[in-house]
Amino acid sequence: MSSADGRPSEPSLAGVRAGGFVPGPVHEGVEAWLGDPSGTPLASRPRRRAGGPAAVPPDLEGLGPDADHEAVARKILLDQLTGAARSRSELSTKLAAKGVPAEVAERLLDRFEEVGLVDDEAFARAWVQSRQPGKGLARRALAQELRRKGVDDEVARTALDEVDPDDEVESARGLVRRRLRTVGDLPRDTAVRRLTGMLARKGYPAGVCFRVVREELEALGHDTDDLGEGY
Repeated sequence: MSSADGRPSEPSLAGVRAGGFVPGPVHEGVEAWLGDPSGTPLASRPRRRAGGPAAVPPDLEGLGPDADHEAVARKILLDQLTGAARSRSELSTKLAAKGVPAEVAERLLDRFEEVGLVDDEAFARAWVQSRQPGKGLARRALAQELRRKGVDDEVARTALDEVDPDDEVESARGLVRRRLRTVGDLPRDTAVRRLTGMLARKGYPAGVCFRVVREELEALGHDTDDLGEGY
């Protein structure tokens, strides 16, 4: 699934609820789990006035610079997690870009992990479940995407192991069938190059690329006897 601007959509919090995330806007009620750096009960904290800026607890100024940084970091994290799951690395990068000290960022991220708002295992599973059928990506391409998002290789491997090899082949077959609508009238060798190249870019191994393309061309009546595994 893609967003309105054409970019691939990311797994939502609702989509990874089973992994420990909470659905929908995470601001509502979540701070009660995390605790308030000021120590002020939520019920007694100042409310935002309609149309005005967010209110600041009156005793925050006396808590030192770390309290300010923690309040800012907490808001950044909750904003980032509203509507989309994020990896810990992505969130850490965002906090660093906003000038949050590393020790404050680590402390908050640890706390968010404790309550299940940050969970790289759940994030990796949701990412694979979304991108594998949605974009037809093979495990190799999915592993590269997860690595770019800072997910540990072992965590990514566990999520990728849940992909059924037969499902992966069927995804490749579906991609080829759709693409044949536009390249089916081209010379056979040209069509083979374009189809196998498309599958390779999506992370499929060469053997799968040529097997699927050959079988789909055969189904359309093309002679493929001269097409080897590495044609």
